[in-house]
This record gives sequence, structure tokens and C-alpha cells, in this order.
Amino acid sequence: MIASQNSGIKVSVYIALSLDGYIAKKDGSIDWLRGNAEPDPGEDYGFQSFFDNVDALVMGRHTFDKVLDFEGWAYGEKPVFVLTHRPVDMPAELNDRVTLLQGDPEKIVTQLAERGLKQLYVDGGETICQFLNAGLVDTLTLTRIPVLLGEGIPLFGLLERELRWKHIKTRSYPDDLVQSTYRLMDE
Repeated sequence: MIASQNSGIKVSVYIALSLDGYIAKKDGSIDWLRGNAEPDPGEDYGFQSFFDNVDALVMGRHTFDKVLDFEGWAYGEKPVFVLTHRPVDMPAELNDRVTLLQGDPEKIVTQLAERGLKQLYVDGGETICQFLNAGLVDTLTLTRIPVLLGEGIPLFGLLERELRWKHIKTRSYPDDLVQSTYRLMDE
């Protein structure tokens, strides 16, 4: 049985990566995410539908720092939990939406289940790997951008064990992006 099923929380990943498996360049930049074509401003690649179905977002500190550089706050009123051991200079407008947490993934999931949350979106390479190693990720949605970076920050670091996934669906988009969704198979 999948660990997150024991807690009552479902944990999902929704992330873009290069064809060679990187989520950012070595310097952390993500300017390459546009792909080969000018993106259709009306296309969100299913993100809003996905996001509407999660109760909260859990992200790592590096991802949170990157998100703070974006124009505007993309997560509305949805609670965001940032995993960090360092102090954060929190923008005042986010004080009621962003909570800092510490601990291993199992502890985090237990704390969030106790708050009544049922569906989490986990983001950030290191955080995703920690949740994968803990056996807590139920669903992966990976959007491949047709670019080879050659080097950068990989999505998947070292995993402690083999994890097998069942393909749920794949969709290709006019701008050459390909998105696949997988569900963790029961062990």
C-alpha cells in the first residue's frame, strides 16, 4: 500500500522538465520553459484544473525563492507550505497564506492531514525527491519541453529504491509540449 494512502492524503506532482530531465539550468534559471513556439496565452496545460483539485501546495525553499521573483502571486488564497530550516523574509501580503514547516515528508503529511487537508501538490526538485523516497507521491504529471539543456538541476535525484508507475494518459500540445500522467503502482 502507498504510504500516503495510510494518512488519507493524496500527494501529486505537476512539473515541467526538459527532454533530458532538468527542471532548471545550473544557475536556477527557467527561461527555457517556453519551448520552441510562442505559447498560446489561453492554454494552461491543464494546470488550473489540477490546481483547483488540490487543498494546498508544499514546496521547497529554492522553489519558493524562485516563485517570489515572478510577477504576482500565482496561488491565490490556497495555503502554501514552504519546507525550510532558514528564516524567510516573508512579504507581508503572504503572511496569511504561506506557512514555514520543517521535518521529514511523513511528519509533514501527518501534520497536514491533521489540518484536514486531503490533496497536496508538491513542487521543487529536492522536495519531490524526498516525497518520492518516502513513498508519498501518488501521481506524477510531467510536461516535457522540447529542449535539451545538457546540464542543470535534475528533477529526479538519487532514489532509495525502484518506484514503478502506471501510465494514465498522455497529451501533446500544438507548441510541441508533451504531458504524461502516471500513478504509483501498489507495492
